Amino acid sequence: MRVEGSMDLFDGGVMSQLVVRSFALSLDGYAAGPDQSLESPLGTRGPELMEWFFHTRAWRSMHGNDGGEAGVDNEIAEQGFSEIGAWIIGRNMFGPVRGPWLDESWKGWWGDEPPYHVPVFVLTHHAREPLVMKGGTAFYFVTDGIDSAVEKAMAAANGKDVRIGGGAATVRQLLRAARIDEMHLAVRPVLLGSGEHLFQGIDMHALGYRCDQVIAGERATHMFLRRRA
Repeated sequence: MRVEGSMDLFDGGVMSQLVVRSFALSLDGYAAGPDQSLESPLGTRGPELMEWFFHTRAWRSMHGNDGGEAGVDNEIAEQGFSEIGAWIIGRNMFGPVRGPWLDESWKGWWGDEPPYHVPVFVLTHHAREPLVMKGGTAFYFVTDGIDSAVEKAMAAANGKDVRIGGGAATVRQLLRAARIDEMHLAVRPVLLGSGEHLFQGIDMHALGYRCDQVIAGERATHMFLRRRA
């Protein structure tokens, strides 16, 4: 199925939306494998979920490299970064450090210039000063809950969308509150069997979500879900 353009996939508009994009999922519903660690941030076999992204031009460009594939997977990945004014991520997405910040040496997985280029609001129970990085990314550490993070991110997005970067626990929390307006799931043809299940304890139909569009990519099936008004 040919991708006609970003307006076919993602709702544009004046008002900001809370969106999940390029979120990789196994056939049996896992967003990460078991036994996550510093050496294996996606858990055992977790990288298999991201194989659809690793081959794209979008991925290689993010890391300063040429080449990569330019098919459906790539086009959808590129659209997933368009018109994003801010991000919200869980602390596990920022790094493996647990508990109070003993120092501020950890600055994320991404080096001196993370791929966000906009404000990123990190959910945590432990305060930390904002971290300004190269390329326009600034990390703000939110200690007063998900609603506060959404409010701050919406204000920072200045009319653009706010993207939820994960992990699965953060997405689940926002789904239960029916705060997420649309989701793009990149479903990989793998069975993990265990790990972090995205929809555990969640009735998506009862919360008002529906699948609006399905597009076959080279290495993933892309499903676009929206919440009914």
